[in-house]
Amino acid sequence: MKIRNQRDFGAGVMYILIGLFFAIVARQYQYGTAAKMGPGYFPFWLGLLMAALGLLVLVKSMGAKAAIEAIPKFNWKIIALITGSICLYGILLPKMGFLVAVLVLVMVASSASREFNWKVALLNSAVLIAFTYSVFVLGLKLQFPLLPFFLQQ
Repeated sequence: MKIRNQRDFGAGVMYILIGLFFAIVARQYQYGTAAKMGPGYFPFWLGLLMAALGLLVLVKSMGAKAAIEAIPKFNWKIIALITGSICLYGILLPKMGFLVAVLVLVMVASSASREFNWKVALLNSAVLIAFTYSVFVLGLKLQFPLLPFFLQQ
């Protein structure tokens, strides 16, 4: 069979590998039963489900009705910007606080897009800061620095 849609084929292979990896790792934990689940039960079945979905995507990529699509050229700049934004978040959070770290995360990751707009990125940052503050600080009562170290009491 010929691979008609290379993008879906690659996604299917990736889903299968990640799903099987998590299913195999989950087997190292106590499995339990459906009535009394252990810590390995949910990740095992979720991994198998992900692998099954990957197999479905992979098979459909070779079907006669699949759109002919090649994998685009790998863009290292986008990967570097998104990965770098996550690394910056981890580096900035302890010293510069939650507000600055999230703002930098969103601005750097947003700059990877071809449709980057400062106003939209700032609005996205504000919404994400409000949402994550509500969930993690107010809802879950997690404690981490909100402001930079030089503004804390």
